[in-house]
Amino acid sequence: MKYFHLIFFSFLLSQYQIGHYNNTFQDPNRFDRNIQTEIYYPALNNGDNTTAVEGEFPVIIFGHGFVQDWDVYQNLWEEFVPNGYIMVFPRTEVSFFSTDHQQFGWDLQFLVTKIQDEGINILSPIYNVVANNTALMGHSMGGGASFLAADSLCTNGNNQLKTIIGLAPAESTTNGVSSITSAANIIIPSLIFSGSQDGVTPPNVHHIPIYESLNSDFKTFISILGGGHCYFSNPSFTCDFGENVSSSGISLTRQEQQAITYDFLNFWLDYTLKDDCTDFFNFQDILFLSNDVEYYQVNTQTENCEENIDGDINFDNFVNVTDIILLVNTILSNQSYNNLYDLNNDNLLNITDIIILINLILDN
Repeated sequence: MKYFHLIFFSFLLSQYQIGHYNNTFQDPNRFDRNIQTEIYYPALNNGDNTTAVEGEFPVIIFGHGFVQDWDVYQNLWEEFVPNGYIMVFPRTEVSFFSTDHQQFGWDLQFLVTKIQDEGINILSPIYNVVANNTALMGHSMGGGASFLAADSLCTNGNNQLKTIIGLAPAESTTNGVSSITSAANIIIPSLIFSGSQDGVTPPNVHHIPIYESLNSDFKTFISILGGGHCYFSNPSFTCDFGENVSSSGISLTRQEQQAITYDFLNFWLDYTLKDDCTDFFNFQDILFLSNDVEYYQVNTQTENCEENIDGDINFDNFVNVTDIILLVNTILSNQSYNNLYDLNNDNLLNITDIIILINLILDN
């Protein structure tokens, strides 16, 4: 099974046009620090300051990579805004010589709450269309900074932040902070994407330690096989230069890596921000079946959806031979450990789990 995501069908199913405006916000807690921000929203027509579609739309606050302009992530707003999301891009901390990851994390944190004010500002293009549910997402430096932001929000009991998504997140260590350390305070559903051939932020130094540190009871790590660091965005001289001198063995095209990412991320966003349980099950299905990724997952939290039946590995509400086949294939192919398959909770996937599953079927 190669790619679930078909760009043609994505285009056909897009519901909304893309409106855009920019604003410079001031953070009063940091001496009125200016935060220049680009905002994209579901609209009746494409363009600047166009009329927003009626309704309430979840928010994605996005942090850019090191010395990356926001516009190299056009691929992301063109994917998610038509599907009913507001995307917010701060343009701060783009200097090559004086980037402050902590300040950038505070910018992201500030925008999580500030964008709600835009929803009640009658002069704002997104007046009355901003939903409460919010995601933090970021790439590379912005991915690491997102974990700094989520740390503070989770610690202070913020109820708007529902999920965090890192695209090749970098460990941020300026000014004594650490994305790995911050991850330990994050309890919301968390998703990390990693290119297996990423030499800019090597997964074993950056992405995996952040994932392992997360305190979430629903967290997933997805390694895109043959993927790189910069292919989550559109081409950029600075990122692509760094990739060319540090990464090797990339076997996917940029378009292929983005398509794989969208397959998972659309389902994840719809589940965590729109409370769509069907897409929770869709996410789990493609995770189990995809040949394009390897993954780790901890999932002890499905209270927002119908409780899973013991042994129902593919979440189809039946325990049958299909579940046995999935379990056997997982063991034979040495796929990453998944606690949902570990029926006796011994942290191993082996013949014992198969026997337990067969007994569950016979007992039923």
